[in-house]
Amino acid sequence: MTAALLCFLLAGPVLLVAAGPARDSNNGTVPLVLWHGMGDSCCNPLSMGSIKKMIEEDISGIYVLSLMIGKNVIQDTENGFFMDVNEQVSMVCSQLAQDPKLKGGYNAMGFSQGGQFLRAVAQRCPSPPMKTLISIGGQHQGVYGLPRCPGESSHICDMIRKALNSGAYTDLVQKHLVQAQYWHDPLNDDLYKKHSLFLADINQERTVNETYKKNLQLLEKFVMVKFLQDTVVDPVDTEWFGFLKTGQAKETETLQESVLYKEDRLGLAAMEKAGKLTFLSTPGDHLQFTREWFNENLLPYLR
Repeated sequence: MTAALLCFLLAGPVLLVAAGPARDSNNGTVPLVLWHGMGDSCCNPLSMGSIKKMIEEDISGIYVLSLMIGKNVIQDTENGFFMDVNEQVSMVCSQLAQDPKLKGGYNAMGFSQGGQFLRAVAQRCPSPPMKTLISIGGQHQGVYGLPRCPGESSHICDMIRKALNSGAYTDLVQKHLVQAQYWHDPLNDDLYKKHSLFLADINQERTVNETYKKNLQLLEKFVMVKFLQDTVVDPVDTEWFGFLKTGQAKETETLQESVLYKEDRLGLAAMEKAGKLTFLSTPGDHLQFTREWFNENLLPYLR
C-alpha cells in the first residue's frame, strides 16, 4: 500500500530556469524563498541549486533562500515523502520568522507540492509577510490519479485508485506519507474531509478559519501555473485550483464553479475581484518549461 503510494506523483527535478528582479528599500531587491517539489531537494545542482545560483547572478544583491527541510540534502529529500506536512510548514514558518533578511517581506515560489505548502505558510504565518506567491504546478485541490496513467476509463487506473484510497486516510499513512496528505478522493468526500490532516484544513473543508482567509488575502499576487501536457498531476485542473466534481471521477469543475469559490471560504473570489489572482499556462509536461517562457511570464511578478 505505502509502496504504491510512494510511486504516486513522483516526478524528476524541475528544469533549469532563471529569475529576475524585485525591489525593496535595502539592496534594491525583495528576497525570494523557494520550496522544491517531491523527489528534489533545496540544493540539487541540476535543479534548485542551479536556479538559486542563476537568480543570484542575474539580480545583484538578491537574497534567495532555497528551503531545506532537515539537516542535510538527504533528509530534505526524504522529508518530501515521509514528514508530516503540518510539521514541515511549522518548521518553515519558524525559519522564516527568525531570518532577519526576510523581516521586510519576501516573494515565494513553490514547485509542484512546494506550491501548496507555501500557500499554507501564507495562510498560517503572516509574519514576515509574503508578498507574491508563484505556484508552479502546485496541486491546490489535491490529486486523485496516477502519473502517466493511460486514461480515466482504464480499469487498471480505477483498481489502483481504490487500492490507494483504502489506505490513504488511515491514521498511519496520513501521518507519515506526504502525498496521502493531499490525496483528495471525490468519491468519498466525507472520508476525505474527516481524515485529511493537511489539505482539508488549508482548503477550509471542515470549517472556515477566518485567520486563514484574512492572511491569504494579504498577498499582493497569487500566480498559478498549469502545465497543459502534464502526465504527472491528475487532474491537472488542480494546478488552477479546480478539481473533479464531488461524487464522480470524470467531470471536472473550475475554481469559479466550486463551492470553495462561490461561498468564498478562502477569500479567492475576493482576491480575483481585486485582480490578485493570475492563471498562467505553458505547453509541456510537469515542471518542464523554457527559460524564455519563465522570463517572459514570471519575471514581471518579481519586479
